[in-house]
Amino acid sequence: MGRIISPVTITNAADPSKSIHCDALVDTGAAHMVLPTAWKDRLGDLELLETVQVETATQETVPGELRGPVRIQLEGFRATFSVALFIEMHPAAHGYEPLIGYIVLEQAQIAVDMVGHRLIQAGKVDLK
Repeated sequence: MGRIISPVTITNAADPSKSIHCDALVDTGAAHMVLPTAWKDRLGDLELLETVQVETATQETVPGELRGPVRIQLEGFRATFSVALFIEMHPAAHGYEPLIGYIVLEQAQIAVDMVGHRLIQAGKVDLK
């Protein structure tokens, strides 16, 4: 299976002058927009909504912070407002790898085309 990477802009909804533009991995096993704690200050003063325990893909449990509100804009799709989950990440050789989770995809009406390894506009809002 291939990896789907998408350009995304995350903006502090209360202070649009604070934003991050990056490439992020689409991860339908993740729930939220997941960002490294090292980037938290770049989005300014986001409200801490909750501290949570996060289970990673390696089955390690790490603390995370849900902060927001943020505006999330995946390139080519409509923007949505949500929260960002900040966790400690270790940068790889190419840097950090933020994750785009399924809540962001659902809110922006984005579907994953597994055959074409790309994101597409969902035809309708799923209520079931």
